[in-house]
Amino acid sequence: MIEKHIVLEDVDPVVFYGVNNANIQLIKALFPKLRIVARGNVIKVMGDEEEMCAFEESILKIEQHCVQYNAIDEEAIISLVKGETPQAGDNGDVIVFSVSGRPILPRSANQRKLAESFRRDDMVFAVGPAGSGKTYTAIALAVRALKNKEKKKIILSRPAVEAGEKLGFLPGDMKDKIDPYLQPLYDALQDMIPANKLKEYMETNIIQIAPLAFMRGRTLNDAVVILDEAQNTTPAQIKMFLTRMGMNTKMIITGDMTQIDLPASQTSGLVQALKILKGVKGISFIELNQKDIVRHKLVTRIVEAYERHEAERKAEREKQQTPTKKI
Repeated sequence: MIEKHIVLEDVDPVVFYGVNNANIQLIKALFPKLRIVARGNVIKVMGDEEEMCAFEESILKIEQHCVQYNAIDEEAIISLVKGETPQAGDNGDVIVFSVSGRPILPRSANQRKLAESFRRDDMVFAVGPAGSGKTYTAIALAVRALKNKEKKKIILSRPAVEAGEKLGFLPGDMKDKIDPYLQPLYDALQDMIPANKLKEYMETNIIQIAPLAFMRGRTLNDAVVILDEAQNTTPAQIKMFLTRMGMNTKMIITGDMTQIDLPASQTSGLVQALKILKGVKGISFIELNQKDIVRHKLVTRIVEAYERHEAERKAEREKQQTPTKKI
């Protein structure tokens, strides 16, 4: 009789063991000749060496399934132990699976273009209105690259543009002051990575979330780097960010031209970058629109209403500026 310890490194033990440890109890039943004790992320096994090898191979397959789908059920466990492939209902469009096992996939033609451009090019600009899925799709692509071990890190950044309140007057330390600006990024990550695993990734800096100012002086290697709300960067800031790109790194820059919060006298760095970098090999530009909006149907109507309002105001201004001919 031999004893072996198997460490679950890539999966959340809560997901692996199942509700009320139902999954681990099933695994024990499938290997009755072994004595199995699970504690935290370590499974201690005692028994015959041949049986132990079969058990270890099955655990590896079950762990890989959990990592890919963020879920596992009894049917999948039995199939994997038998050496069969579980029916996952997967298709080629799925980017990653949510913590509830729901497939996250492009929901519009332009979101699909974003996913294809990410595979092909090292830098992608995704510009579109609120709710068009640009940030969520970008983070899903980054999570997939991390899970597939294509990249070692995910780095997410946003410009901390003040809207009403000065950072210095907000309560708490620096993290407390900047977290509200970064909350949309946390929300997306929490939807795709189990809580315990996300906490571990953030504590070990595998996933880093920081304001744009913290990027200065860094060289970002082996990572997926996402700059969100890029329309609120200055030309100097976005140039600084883009030149942080290191070896084996991909960048996604997202923004919404209709939500620029910079002072009227300040040029948006994103607007300038789109003009300067147009035609540069290795950079893709994806424009999302109202058809890509995947939030509540009212969001599409709101965006359209504001666009009509802006068009009317522009026409009115042009009319006022047109000199009247004297008879």
